Amino acid sequence: VQLQASGGGWVQTGGSLRLSCRASRMILSVFNTYTMGWYRQSPGMGRELVAAISPSRTTTYVDSVKGRTTISRDNGKKTVILQMNSLKPEDSAVYYCNALDHSGTYPSYWGQGTLVTVSS
Repeated sequence: VQLQASGGGWVQTGGSLRLSCRASRMILSVFNTYTMGWYRQSPGMGRELVAAISPSRTTTYVDSVKGRTTISRDNGKKTVILQMNSLKPEDSAVYYCNALDHSGTYPSYWGQGTLVTVSS
């Protein structure tokens, strides 16, 4: 199983980016059991949860991105999307996709990370 993240890049302050993460070589029924999340890590900082979406599509966001960010999932494509708007320089980080099975039946997975740089 691989989580393939894409969509990072450089954007001006106030701009938007759409990050995508696709689970490859994962059975669809198994993907549907995972809570999918996006984390980010800046240099010298720990990894923090940005947003997550449960199998029932319940979402959670870190306070700093609320109102600017939307997480969604397309189970048919085994993909999770992070739409980020009104980006700020402090949003700059490496963003990682994560798959977590809260039941513990299946292992968790991390994507390879995609770099987001926001500057004026």
